[in-house]
Amino acid sequence: MNLVELKRSMTTLRLSGMAESVETRILEAQTDKMAPLDFASALVSDELTRRSDRFIKRRLKQAEFRDPNKTLDAFDFDFNKKMNRRLLFELATGQFVDRHEDALFLGPPGTGKSHIAQAIGHAVIKAQGHRVLYREAHRLLEDFADATIGGERKPLLEELTQVPLLIVDDLGMRKLPPTAAEDLLELVMRRYERSSTLITSNRPVEDWGKLLGDTAAVAATLDRLLHHAHVLKFGPRSWRTKTADLNSTDPQA
Repeated sequence: MNLVELKRSMTTLRLSGMAESVETRILEAQTDKMAPLDFASALVSDELTRRSDRFIKRRLKQAEFRDPNKTLDAFDFDFNKKMNRRLLFELATGQFVDRHEDALFLGPPGTGKSHIAQAIGHAVIKAQGHRVLYREAHRLLEDFADATIGGERKPLLEELTQVPLLIVDDLGMRKLPPTAAEDLLELVMRRYERSSTLITSNRPVEDWGKLLGDTAAVAATLDRLLHHAHVLKFGPRSWRTKTADLNSTDPQA
């Protein structure tokens, strides 16, 4: 069997990682006089790495992040120095998802809540391989309303309940359906102590009753969310405001 046939056979066996690297590994083995076991180990490692990379890419695509490039590496931590970085990086390990704990990110618009929420989602996928789903709050609650009308509420709830980490972003940024409080309560109740929910909001929790229009439902929701929640406060400075100020003082602007 020549090299072309070997690579074809590897591809047929779905060993694409080996197929891609086998020629390089053969040259390496000849140059460095690798032992047969070391050569075989290197090929297996190449295959495992390829499969892991593909798995992570699939998970990232399934998450449906609004901004796929929002990662911890891309965040300016010096902008708001009072942020609890220890808690943030603890969340990034994904262990809170293993423990079925929740998280609330609270603060004014433009302070990095959405960025960090998606970055945590990225980190959880890469660290633990968990499935993550990202939804903007108004779209999620509109989906509930549409699913109820269309008779698809049960399948939607099952999908949202099963995902290990659900990120609900920007609660309070847009007008919500009249049933928002009840829908959010049902979702939180189903996920409570079974999976993890991360919610970002520009409103303090004290305002959620007014925001959602149902004080009793909101109280029940927060009772469950805050029971095992990690609360991270953002601000007070807005990155977007800072950027606008810099542009306005730029003589070239």
